[in-house]
Amino acid sequence: MRSVAPEGGLFDQRIREQWAGQLGRRLDLLIAGCAHDEPLALDRIETRLTGVDEDLPVIRSVVEERADLATWSLGDLRSAPVPPRSVDVIQLSFLLERIHHAELVFDRLLQALRPGGLVLLRMRDRRSAYGLCDRLTPGWLRRALWRHLVADGTPGPLPAVYEPLTSYDGIHAFCLSRGLLITDDETRTSGPALGRLGRTAVTLADRLSRGRYPSSHDEITMVIRKPQNHFARLI
Repeated sequence: MRSVAPEGGLFDQRIREQWAGQLGRRLDLLIAGCAHDEPLALDRIETRLTGVDEDLPVIRSVVEERADLATWSLGDLRSAPVPPRSVDVIQLSFLLERIHHAELVFDRLLQALRPGGLVLLRMRDRRSAYGLCDRLTPGWLRRALWRHLVADGTPGPLPAVYEPLTSYDGIHAFCLSRGLLITDDETRTSGPALGRLGRTAVTLADRLSRGRYPSSHDEITMVIRKPQNHFARLI
């Protein structure tokens, strides 16, 4: 099976801990945003992967080629066919920043997570210089530049919506209000290969905003745990 994170990385470590805590029982994984493919293997861990994403032509063409998904569904993520308490781990990769109704979708996905389950979250930060440039760049320009900025086979360009949830403060407030525990919290730079023009634009956005939209990072990476006790709340 495929990994949900690079081997030896943060997500890989947390997956292995989750599997060990369940005494080696099969892990059921929900891949939300399954157009984003991270293909390294998790050795000796039995997993079953289910994928959900929006129904866009560029996404469908990628998902139809994924042989690792046991089942998948494309469409309105607010009504995704995910039974309650049916998965142990949700991989949420670069999805929330490109969809509308992001909070409703996240709430819907959380219903599928078993108590004690994990969310492995990666998203672009709307409060970063990269996020600002991404959402302000006209669609025609994004389409014209896309193939020159990313590796071959990368699906896109996908929508750049960036609702308030998709920021460091936004995701922290969401987790607090839902009683979710953030166990790991990192920011990093991992955006597409911007080239000289892209790096210049990001640096300029940082300077013109006087640091309100920093160029120091573009990605938020988190591991989020759903408490065993439904009524648990963070203090």
